[in-house]
Amino acid sequence: DSISRDKNIDKESVFVDLEAAMVSAARKAYEEAEDVSVHIDRTNATIQATVDGEPIDMKTLGRIAAQTAKQVMIQKIREDERNAIFEEYSQLVGTVVTGTVTRYEGGALTVNLTRGEGFLPRSEQIPGEMHHPGERIRAMILDVREEQNQVRIVLTQTHPDYIRKLFELEVPEVGERIIEIRALAREAGYRTKIAVSSIDIKVDAVGACVGVRGSRIRNIVDELGGEKIDIVRWNESSQVLITNSLKPAEVKE
Repeated sequence: DSISRDKNIDKESVFVDLEAAMVSAARKAYEEAEDVSVHIDRTNATIQATVDGEPIDMKTLGRIAAQTAKQVMIQKIREDERNAIFEEYSQLVGTVVTGTVTRYEGGALTVNLTRGEGFLPRSEQIPGEMHHPGERIRAMILDVREEQNQVRIVLTQTHPDYIRKLFELEVPEVGERIIEIRALAREAGYRTKIAVSSIDIKVDAVGACVGVRGSRIRNIVDELGGEKIDIVRWNESSQVLITNSLKPAEVKE
């Protein structure tokens, strides 16, 4: 139970790992054996082990076999944990996460997440922003892949969708889809322009995004290191939209 809980691995996988480890241990002790089988009862945890059809007592296999079982078990648990992390974070691609910076090497940041380690390349960082070990930062999960027996969780702060996600978090009407971001253009670290519309005539799309005295937009601007954000009303007419974008409701830090 403790392994399953601490490593976030389902119990059946732990049982299978234990059985595989014990099979390896038995094969170490019975090198000439053709068939080795181990079954652990899922209810009472009793062990049934056989070598070439004959029952054996796993407790009598000796120290070397026990060490083999331990090594195999550690390896299997690591594989299961890696697979669990990969599955968990693969489902979170496109979501904003918070983590703590642990290292800064070659311009790239390593970020400690809840159950994994995020990687924020220099190219995905906001230009001019500096981060230090121990600092809490937010970023969006861009990609999750397996590299050299490790799960690499690639983060981004420069992707346009990061802006969308921050608005969803900071502006309830955007998160509830009352206000829609219809268009977005971004030069990360410098300026973002977004066009918004509301499905509720009682809700001012621009005003809701800005917030009382700029409170909502200020939180996003601070998160982006002072990046300017221009919010305009969406219009189906490209000519009107362009005119609006040239006269934006601009909020600066």
